[in-house]
Amino acid sequence: MQTISRLLGFVRGNWMLFVWAFIAILSATGFGILIPRLLGEGVDTVIGSGNRGMVVAIALIIIVAGGLRGASNYIQRYLNELVSQRVCYRIRNAMYERFQRLSFSFHDRSQTGQLMSRATQDVEAVRMFFSMGLLGFLQIIAMVVGVYAIMFSMNVALSLITMGFVIPIGILAMTFGRTIRPIWLRVQQGLGFMNTTLEESLAGISVVKAFSHERQDSEKFADQANTLYDEQMSAARLLAFNMPTMLMLASLPTVAILWYGGNQYFNGLMTIGDITQFIFYTALLMMPIRRLGFLVNLYSRTISAGQRIFEILDEESEVREKPGAIELGRVRGEVTFEHVSFSYDSKETALQDISFEVKPGQTVALLGRSGSGKSTVANLLGRFYDVTGGRILVDGTDVRDVTLASLRKNVIAAQQDVFLFSATVRENIAYGAMDATLDQIIEVARAAYLHDSIDRLPQKYDTWVGERGDTLSGGEKQRLSIARTLLVNPSILILDDSTASVDSQTERLIRQALDRLIKGRTTFIITHRVPIIKNADLILVLEDGRVAEQGTHDELIARGGLYKDVYEEQLMIHRESIDGMALEES
Repeated sequence: MQTISRLLGFVRGNWMLFVWAFIAILSATGFGILIPRLLGEGVDTVIGSGNRGMVVAIALIIIVAGGLRGASNYIQRYLNELVSQRVCYRIRNAMYERFQRLSFSFHDRSQTGQLMSRATQDVEAVRMFFSMGLLGFLQIIAMVVGVYAIMFSMNVALSLITMGFVIPIGILAMTFGRTIRPIWLRVQQGLGFMNTTLEESLAGISVVKAFSHERQDSEKFADQANTLYDEQMSAARLLAFNMPTMLMLASLPTVAILWYGGNQYFNGLMTIGDITQFIFYTALLMMPIRRLGFLVNLYSRTISAGQRIFEILDEESEVREKPGAIELGRVRGEVTFEHVSFSYDSKETALQDISFEVKPGQTVALLGRSGSGKSTVANLLGRFYDVTGGRILVDGTDVRDVTLASLRKNVIAAQQDVFLFSATVRENIAYGAMDATLDQIIEVARAAYLHDSIDRLPQKYDTWVGERGDTLSGGEKQRLSIARTLLVNPSILILDDSTASVDSQTERLIRQALDRLIKGRTTFIITHRVPIIKNADLILVLEDGRVAEQGTHDELIARGGLYKDVYEEQLMIHRESIDGMALEES
């Protein structure tokens, strides 16, 4: 009940709608119970007195009662759906907000397909519970209590006989719910795994085709689909057994009523109308009792779905603001790492005892082999992860003492793998400054040498960018990222090497745009490019999570250590690249 209780918390502000829905249930139940009573009276009237006028009056009352019952059911169903949609609206928003606020470490270990499954299918299961399940149980209780109150008032013995059939049906329904619950949980998990495979295959379709991996991926998806099929068929077999069994049990009370009630009639203790009422009341009773199996099943799915939803909502971000965190205004750009250490999983150290200081406006080149810790330094500065040792200062203030929003307004990362949203070019450029005017957007696009490319597009700045940015070339995406960053105008900039896979002309445009972007800002560049390394104010050479060397180009060359070896290696690659480009042009 803890999961259901927490889900009920999302009903806040809508309890009166539930109250009115419950009143409508009582009304519908009352009119539903009245109809068999009137039918019994009508039968006795016809047989006993033959009063046709009385039969017509009873028939009219039955029609009115049926109409009022239908109106009450309509009100109840509408209010149920209204509340369920409002509940799901709140859950969806709460989950999306939680996804946005959780740190990189959560997303590193989570599968996108599983998260999407929880935000869609699990929320839909909760919606169905509030729409049909919650008040459905109350409706069954109201119906059972109301029907048996009348039946016991008419004949206690016959009521007890019918109860002997109703109770086993109820027990069967609840047993069925307990049996099928773990199966539905596995079904929901299987859907999440299948969604993950589908999402990855579609997002990486170019890689799949490039490596002729279609057959292997199809087999993987088929295996997951087969597992899901087996689980769903297990649920279907239980359903196929449960429903006919309940139907069979539901027919037995009618036989008992005819046998016992017939004897009572011949003994003058019951009338035909009384027997008719019992048959109709039993049929009326069996409908919600048989529905109990569906409701218990729905209840089981809701618990499974609710648990998966609350796993997300209860997840705490490893990066949290301190109570009373201060707003960081426009900073000068001084950055200090003091004995910083970091581990992603508390097992393997990614950074160890890193210390350096960067003055405002300086350019820092981060150099090192893959896995040396370059990207980790950048992620810690933006506080996408929290240090496990030491501290990071921006203008003398520990980044853990300021609000995340104000820190990230000052620290912007422009990565090599540029992500574009399914929106217009204009909206993608203005992503970090949604209130920017078109003139401001055009200005930064010109500064990023992107305006001429956009001007050639069909709808210019209103051209729709595809899901993976297919409308633009690789170089245009990178220049769009530069324009996006220019519009935000950060004080501290983190750049991945954004010219690693473009032609010489595009590289020249990007480099010119970067020169404008870097000017007047504290800039960290993750790169192996010789011109950038050579002109940097500070070079950090990282190796195995430590700063192996730091200083200017001339200082490090004079020392003749690791930097000189790496530099000469990159210089050779750079020269070969230039020679290759010259050969192509010739």
